[in-house]
Amino acid sequence: MKNLRKKLKIIGATILLLLITALFFPTWTSAIKGEKSISVLEQVDINGSRHQIMIRGNDSDHPVIIFVHGGPGCSEIPYAAKYQDLLETRFTVVNYDQRASGKSYHFFEDYANLSSDLLVEDLLALTDYVSERLGKEKVILIGHSYGTYIATQAAHKAPEKYEAYVGIGQMSDTVKSETDSLNYILDQAQQAGNFNDVSYLQGLSEQIKNGDTFTPRNYVMKYGGASRLIDSPDGNTLDTLLSSEYNLLDVIRYNLGLSFSQQVLLKEVMEHPLPELVTKLEIPCYFIMGKYDYMTSSHAAKTYFDSIEADSKEFIAYEQSAHYPQFEEKEKFYKWMTDTFVK
Repeated sequence: MKNLRKKLKIIGATILLLLITALFFPTWTSAIKGEKSISVLEQVDINGSRHQIMIRGNDSDHPVIIFVHGGPGCSEIPYAAKYQDLLETRFTVVNYDQRASGKSYHFFEDYANLSSDLLVEDLLALTDYVSERLGKEKVILIGHSYGTYIATQAAHKAPEKYEAYVGIGQMSDTVKSETDSLNYILDQAQQAGNFNDVSYLQGLSEQIKNGDTFTPRNYVMKYGGASRLIDSPDGNTLDTLLSSEYNLLDVIRYNLGLSFSQQVLLKEVMEHPLPELVTKLEIPCYFIMGKYDYMTSSHAAKTYFDSIEADSKEFIAYEQSAHYPQFEEKEKFYKWMTDTFVK
C-alpha cells in the first residue's frame, strides 16, 4: 500500500511538473538565415494595449505585408510560418494577434470597449509602428475572413498608409453570405442523404435568412465550404500547442479571447455589413476568393466587388480552394503576389 501511494505521488508530481512546463514554456519563431533577415515574436504596445506581433522575412528591405487575421479571435500566428514560407523569400510578413485575441488576450485587461472601430484604430496604429520600424512609406494590407471587415475599413480611412488592399475570404453582405452558405450545405447534405442534417438546417433557415444567426460553421466545414486541399487550420488545439509560437497558457488565452470576441463582435457584422460602411477605396483593391468558400460566400463577395469604387480593382477566383486560397494554393498565391507587387 505504501509503495502504491508513493507511485501515485510520483505520477501526480510528474503530471504537475509537465503541466507547469507546458503552461510557461518559452515561445519563439524560428530563425531565418541571412544578414538582412528578420524573425521576431514579441509584445509591443499599440494604441494602449499590448499586441503580439510576428515579423518574418529573408530581407527586411523587401515589400512589407501586414496580415489581418479572421475570426473574430482566430489568431493565425501558430500556423502562419508553415504556409508563408514562399512569401518570406520576397516579402517581409507581419502577423499580429488582434486586441483580446490569442497572445494579445490579457487576463486582467478590461475589454468592455472592444469593437470593430477600436480594432480599426489598432490596425492603423500598428501600421504606423511597422512602417517606422521597417522604414517603409507604405505597406501592403491583406485581410482574411473577419480580418477583411477590419482591413477594408482601415484602407478606406487611411489610404495614404497602404500600397494596396487584398481581401481574401472577403466579407460582404453578411445575411446574403450566410444564406448562400445555408443553401450550399443543405444541397450537399441532401445529395449525401444526410436527412438529419437537412432537417436541422431547415429548422434554422428563417433565423439565418432574417440575420438572427449564422450558418453553423461545423456544418460548413463538414461539407467542404471551409477548406478543400488542406485541413482547416483554425481551432486545431494540438497543432497550436505544438507550434513554437504558442504554449499552453497561450492556448487558454486563445480560447477565452475567441469566445469573448465572437460574442461581442459578430453582432456588428450582421447589423453593419461592409457594403454599408465602405463603398469606395482610393488604392488598388483585389479580392481573392476560393470557388468553394462558404464561410464567406464567394458569390456575395463578387456582388460587393462589383459595387465598390476603387482606383483599380480585380476579382481573382481560385478554382480548387475554399476559405483559405492563400494556403490551399500557396504557390499560385505567391506567384500572384510577386507578379503584382515585386518590381
